[in-house]
Amino acid sequence: MEIKKTDVLIVGTGIAGLSLALKLKDLGHITVLAKKRVFETATSLAQGGIACVMGEDDSFELHIQDTMIAGDGICKRETVELVVKSAPDRIKDLINWGVSFDRDPENPQKYHLTLEGGHSRRRILHVGDYTGRAIEKTLLERVFEEQNIEILENHFVVKILGDKKRGSSRPKVIGGLVLDLNQSKPLIILAKVIVLCTGGVGKVYLYTSNPDTSTGDGIAMAYSLGCRVANMEFIQFHPTCLYHPKAKNFLISESLRGEGAVLLNAEGKRFMHKYDPVRKELAPRDVVTRAIDMELKKTGAECVYLDITHLPSDYVKKRFPQIYETCLKYGIDITSQPIPVVPAAHYLCGGIYTNLWGQTDIPNLFAVGECAYTGLHGANRLASNSLLEGICFAHQASLKIRELWPEIRETSFTIPKIKDPIIKEIKEEMVFVSHNWDLIRKVMWDFVGIVRSLKMLEFARKRLEFIRREIEANWEGLYLDLDVMELKNLCMVAEIIIKSAQSRLESRGTHYLIDYPEKRVEYLKETILTKY
Repeated sequence: MEIKKTDVLIVGTGIAGLSLALKLKDLGHITVLAKKRVFETATSLAQGGIACVMGEDDSFELHIQDTMIAGDGICKRETVELVVKSAPDRIKDLINWGVSFDRDPENPQKYHLTLEGGHSRRRILHVGDYTGRAIEKTLLERVFEEQNIEILENHFVVKILGDKKRGSSRPKVIGGLVLDLNQSKPLIILAKVIVLCTGGVGKVYLYTSNPDTSTGDGIAMAYSLGCRVANMEFIQFHPTCLYHPKAKNFLISESLRGEGAVLLNAEGKRFMHKYDPVRKELAPRDVVTRAIDMELKKTGAECVYLDITHLPSDYVKKRFPQIYETCLKYGIDITSQPIPVVPAAHYLCGGIYTNLWGQTDIPNLFAVGECAYTGLHGANRLASNSLLEGICFAHQASLKIRELWPEIRETSFTIPKIKDPIIKEIKEEMVFVSHNWDLIRKVMWDFVGIVRSLKMLEFARKRLEFIRREIEANWEGLYLDLDVMELKNLCMVAEIIIKSAQSRLESRGTHYLIDYPEKRVEYLKETILTKY
């Protein structure tokens, strides 16, 4: 089996992975793995923008307060302060790399700042309504200019390898077992440091705004190795994804509501005032999502509508070009008719437990971005804090890796004797794999979704246990088939979410439990799980 060596192995090509690679480019050889194509990331799909205090009427304290309020009592203030106060410097990083945020048309010397739900001030920098795509494109351009950075597409990390001679259940990482899907072969990539930037878990749900790559791979790997995971019950559902049979996962940005769009029920009437009389459409996402869910259940309708037709059509086309063009492709002119929308799984507020430097419980293993739990989001993410978290903790991780590098660089590992793994072929028809894929996602959507109950959660737990046993019985080992390997991670992550949800007997943020509709003081804490 081929063995490759690198200094730093980064798994993931979103804002976290790419910005970290750029910050470490002079340390040595940096290898960045993409499970599919480099641009198939949640970063590429991010529309709204990136939050940063820049307005004269704004302050760090206001941004901190807004984040803490959205997090519903369990954000780590130390983390929130770090992210909010470092935001201007991280925005400068992006600008220096070449990201051109939109300027204020009335004052081109300043950046245009938009408003989103949960924010008390305009503080969202953006590039049209395709901010993430613009950031991804720019970072990739910079990365491709660097000789020390190597990007390998279609490479899937099966598991992290540890130095077992340390005699611990949590050994120091030395590399990863990787499937090269281009050449249909396994290989070992040895590395002094491994950074997981693998994104979220949206594909565990039937409806999601996430890319197909969001199957919780990094979380499953870290959990299997012995890392703690935290707050996995807090899944943020975005209130407004385009409802159309041919639209797979197109998000209708919260910025529309920030610019004045209103929500209408099937009868064409506004309803948010019934659920949040003050903030209405600009309430935090968990509030808006539950309100839409309630309206759909009351009326039996399949969707609600987002209406921005009262704004000048030229402004709408210029401000939201991607949304306008995409909806038009599906026969919806957003300047003259409301947009049919439904909630969809959007963002994981928990993840692999890390400190303020992105370090996990395993020496030399870091986690950054959506796969990591830093304490920033608490029970619910404030809009447009996610891109900021990714680039902020990529910077934090780069500082810690540089600090430890003199020691790490001199560390010698005993390369483990690894037998060539047996690669199995799918003997059964793929219909069995796809059936379990669909079954997991439907169970999670129906019973571990926007509104939960203890009965629903127990039903889901039993179903997932049965599916896991079937996977273990039929698809044990390695397969050069991405669907099979992702299925295993998807099942593991689904079980972790269910277990976390069952242990929080209250309703807080994105976790709404019918049996316990109120917040409880004894749950003002993190939900932490570990395999060992």
